[in-house]
Amino acid sequence: MKKEVLIFSLFILITSPCFSQTGGNNVYEFLNLTHSGLVSSLGGTNVSLHGSNLNLAYHNPALLDSAMNNSLALNFVNYFAGINYGLAIYSKTFSGIGNFAAGLTYLNYGSFIETDISGNITGNFHAAEYSLPIIYSREIDSLFTVGVIFKPVLSQLEKYNSIGFAFDFGASWHNRIDLFSAGIVIRNIGYEVTTYAGEARLGLPFEIQAGVSQKLPHAPFRFSLTLRHLEKFDLTYQYNNDVTSENNKVSSGFFENSMRHVILGVELIPHKNFYVSAGYNYQRRRELEIESKVSTVGFSWGFGINTSFLNIEFGRATYHLAGSSNSISLILRPDLIYKRNRN
Repeated sequence: MKKEVLIFSLFILITSPCFSQTGGNNVYEFLNLTHSGLVSSLGGTNVSLHGSNLNLAYHNPALLDSAMNNSLALNFVNYFAGINYGLAIYSKTFSGIGNFAAGLTYLNYGSFIETDISGNITGNFHAAEYSLPIIYSREIDSLFTVGVIFKPVLSQLEKYNSIGFAFDFGASWHNRIDLFSAGIVIRNIGYEVTTYAGEARLGLPFEIQAGVSQKLPHAPFRFSLTLRHLEKFDLTYQYNNDVTSENNKVSSGFFENSMRHVILGVELIPHKNFYVSAGYNYQRRRELEIESKVSTVGFSWGFGINTSFLNIEFGRATYHLAGSSNSISLILRPDLIYKRNRN
């Protein structure tokens, strides 16, 4: 196990030149979207939860577990302004080799009115982005797992196309009584192979995330703490009134910078077949709040119903006073459904 930890640590150092800004200058930002109803309700990101929920493997490939064997996850998110996105993924475990999963994720921007230079309507055009995630994980021992995701990407914006790829590398650990778990993931190391219109290639939304989850031994609660953008401490960015100013970045205090990395989540699990969850994303709240009426921006909530062959998840996240996103997830075991129908 020491060898694997050393390799993982060296990989973090090797990829340090890839560290970049957190947004605005990247392609394929849709790779950061949250599809899972559970993860959405916990603040939008979680890399540490250990269990049989296949959706968790998309956030940290090391969370892909043999308990997810023959699982099929279907996710749909009703976003804003007619935009929707989703993820479909299936997993299979091969004894002695490891755990595999593959699927399709998409972001549909909808239909737009096309006009000529004079403003005359000439028709409609569409925009969408796609990725084909392929996940592999392997247990180093009964407690420690490593994993990788390969994500080929196709982006189609009207008649302009871009093709690229990205990798995520992750590791996870859980204790023997399965009350505590931890994870770390290096996301979106990749390359834009072809650009939309011959422009200079842009970077991908690189990020390092880490988190821990703790379930109380004698109470139906599980708490999660996730830290985002560990590759960059200062996540604040404010603009002066003069947009031409080159020095428009304003640094904040230590507490403000620290909190912008933090996502908190809590689950109330009164029974193994039901849960209620809630989350708080500090950076989302600070970036999208309106000072005159902050409301519940940055908060999220959801619930789930679990059975032996079907899990149903719902998550609702408040981004702005203008609206919230709704995530619906179905996780099925087709093999168990088939057996039930035969009986």
